[in-house]
Order: sequence, then C-alpha cells, then structure tokens
Amino acid sequence: MNGADILCETLLANGIDTCFANPGTSEMHFVAALDRQPRMRCVLGLFEGVVTGAADGYARMADKPAVTLLHLGPGLANGLANLHNARRARVPMVNVVGDHATYHLVHDAPLTSDIEGLAWPMSHWVGRAETAGSVGPRCEEAILAARSGAGNIATLILPADAAWTEATMPPPVIVSPPALAAPDAAQVRRAAEALRNGKSTTILVTGAALRAAQTELLDRIAQKTGARLMAQQANGRMQRGAGRVALDRVPYVIDQALECFAATEQLILIGAKAPVGFFAYPGKPGSMLPETCAVLELAAPDDDLAAAIAALAEEVGMTPAPRLATRLSPDLPGGALTPDAIALSLARAMPENAIVCDESITSGRDFFRMTHGAAPHDFLQLTGGAIGDGIPMATGAAVACPDRKVIGLQADGSGMYTVQGLWTQARERLDVLTIVFANRRYQILHGELLNVGAGPAGENARRMLDLDDPALDWVQMAGAMGVEAARADTVERFDDLLRQALARKGPFLIEAVI
Repeated sequence: MNGADILCETLLANGIDTCFANPGTSEMHFVAALDRQPRMRCVLGLFEGVVTGAADGYARMADKPAVTLLHLGPGLANGLANLHNARRARVPMVNVVGDHATYHLVHDAPLTSDIEGLAWPMSHWVGRAETAGSVGPRCEEAILAARSGAGNIATLILPADAAWTEATMPPPVIVSPPALAAPDAAQVRRAAEALRNGKSTTILVTGAALRAAQTELLDRIAQKTGARLMAQQANGRMQRGAGRVALDRVPYVIDQALECFAATEQLILIGAKAPVGFFAYPGKPGSMLPETCAVLELAAPDDDLAAAIAALAEEVGMTPAPRLATRLSPDLPGGALTPDAIALSLARAMPENAIVCDESITSGRDFFRMTHGAAPHDFLQLTGGAIGDGIPMATGAAVACPDRKVIGLQADGSGMYTVQGLWTQARERLDVLTIVFANRRYQILHGELLNVGAGPAGENARRMLDLDDPALDWVQMAGAMGVEAARADTVERFDDLLRQALARKGPFLIEAVI
C-alpha cells in the first residue's frame, strides 16, 4: 500500500465516495489508487472550474463532501472561481491538489508554484502531506475541517512521492466533527424581547434555516410576532414550492433593496449577514438598512440554526400552523418567448421534487416570484457572484441525486465559462435539463453600466458586452458534447420542448431565444 492508497481508504472510510477530477502527471499514482477502488465514483471534468463547481452542487444536495482532484497550482487556480462560490455557500469539500515530488521542487520546474498561496484565499483549511506516512492523518484533518460548522473548504496538497511511496496504514479513523454551537440563551432572550417590542422587524435567514421544517417554524414565529420573514439574497439551498413556506429574498437591485428595508427598525439574523449592495454605486449607500436599524444576531452561520429557531419558538410562542404556498398553474401567454413566459411554463410543468440550479442572472430574476406555487423543489443559486457555476452545479447535484430531475437556468454569457460541463452530463448520463436564456449579451453589465452612472453602451462598450457577432449557437455546442438540444423562440415551442424534456431521462438543452 502506498500513500495514494491510504488517501483513498481514509476518504472512503469517512463516506467520501465521489471524486470530481481533472488530473495530471503528478497525480497519476492517486489515479491508479482510485482505479483499485470500485466503491469510489470518479467523474471527469474537462476544466477545473467544472470539477470544483460540480463538487459544490454535489455537497449542497448530498449534505456531505465530495473530493476533487486537481493538477498542481495552475489546475487549482483554474478552479478557484467556483471554490469561491462554494466557500460562500458554506459547503463541505475536500480538494486534493497534486504537487511535484518533494525532492524535485528545488529544480523550479515549469509547473512549480506556491500552491498554499493560491489555496488559502478560497479555503478554510490548507495542509500538506510531506510523506506517505502523514497522508492518512493529514487527510483526516482535512475531512474534519470540511465537516466542521456549516461546512468548509479543505485543501490537501499531495506531493507525488508521498503518493507513490509505500507505507503501513493503521486502521482509518472515522472523523467526528464537533457538535454545532448550541443557542446562546441571552441572545435568544434579546431576540424574543425585540420581537415583542412592537417595532417593525425582519427576520433574515439562510443556510440550514431554509430547509422546509425550519421555515415552517419560522413562519409560525413571524405570524405570532408580526415580524417579516425573508431569506438573504444568495443562498446555497432552499426548499420551496407548493406545500412549503413562500419566502422572498433580499432584492439584488440596490434601489429595490433600499425600498425593501426602508421601514425596518430591527433586523434579526439567523445564519445570515446584514444585507449590503453587491457593489458600490456612486451616491448610494453600501448597507441596505436604515442607519437607525438595530441588528441582532440570534445565531452565527456555524451555530446550530435549527436549535436556535426551536429555542426562539419556545421563548415567543407560535401560531398553530404555518402559511404554506398552494399549487398554482398560471395561464400561459402565447407569442414571442420572454423570461416571464419561461418562468410561468416551469411553474406549470416542473415535476415534484425537482432541483433547480439558477445562474440565469438578469433574465431569471422574476423566476423566484412566479414559482412560489410550483411543485415542491430545491432551489440552488449562484452564491459568490463568480459566474460559471450553473452548469457544473447542476452536474454535481445530479450526481448526488440521480433519482431527481435537475433543471438548470443558465445565462448564455456565464454558461460559456464552463460549457464543458455539458460533456460531463452526457458521459455520466445525468438527468439534467439545461435552459439557456439566450439574449446574446451580458445583459447584467448593460444594466450595471447605467447603475454606476457611466451612461448607455456605445460601440466599444457593446463590443465588450454583446455576444451577437457571431451569435452563440447552443444547439450545436450541446450536440458536439453529446447533449441533445433544440431551440425555441416562441412560448408555444418552448412549452412543448419543456414538457418533452421533463418526460424523458438524460441530459437535454433548450436554447431559449429571448
């Protein structure tokens, strides 16, 4: 047994049985070790951003980490954007990054780099296994870090000689992460007193507080106290739809967010952050709250959010039943396809227990509002603002939940960052429907050009923001990667394609021309 075998055994002993990978020469002994482990599912991504984004989507739905396999510092660097998104989503993930053999580093070969320096900004824990004998303990440290609190990004650096050197493996340790922090009784009392004082109060939540059972408790608290219940703007996973509490999110658009909180006198945070603008805008505040608004934190992201909610409910009381969304099938207009028509079509046709992965950016902003009454589903969204997570996130979610339909809402510009993920969907026969909002431009940046006061786009600005010369052909791109695809530019055609795609298994893509 060598260091790479020890790494595999340690991962599998701790229930980590899925590896998203894009390996190179320095990782070949780990590849060989994986080849000896039929219990490990190995999924190839053709770009490291697909690998890390898929591990993100997997963890959101599996509630446990996958392992990624990345090639040296440049391979890690290629995956950093989606590690940033995963870090913001607070998912557990173990990254294994190969490095040159320890004795080879002195030669400063072309691919030598500061892997630790690259890893730390997007990781909560970084470690290096210098020898084969240290691989097991260092892997256990990584797993412990990944599974602690709400979930963390752990990056383990594996030199090639630590992987290929023989070593004796003691029985693998089953890592037990520390228990989540229990509610602070004083904080619970302060939150309860605030809810009783008659002031206009918003309860803002994220993380595990957005699972169905927790939102039901929260809604009963909100009814009892007259508070408003909302989710923060970007959330890793939310259970919503008919039969569940209909929560609104903090608006992305700064003027809408300011209006949303204009009358708020108190904000109670449960795992969430106080709302701020995504960017700075000339003449507008960074905080979305009035200066006089009091902010109370009931529970931090790494606390036991479910226990905190239960403690608050016991302190303030609850109404007998939550307010649950009813199943709605809205009328569908005809004619030219629009983002609103896409949302309405999905509200009507989405199957029960689907998983929606949203990177639709500007075009899909109203999807949320229009689908409160859709069939119950899980909603995953871009959390860190680094575009290119949508297709990989849907890929990982489908690997985690093979018995559920995954629906990806994908902006065309950001989809091009990780379009290679379609190939992985085809190879793995994943049940993913990708809907591309094909407006052939970075529409959000056209809006931001105006929001920052720079004026409408001229010729040079359009050349940096538009994707229409030449126009992207998503049907051909999907077909080239083994994914069947079709184009729709009318509501009738889209609704027909949607129902066909939802009725079949396997990957399919609809290019929705809007």
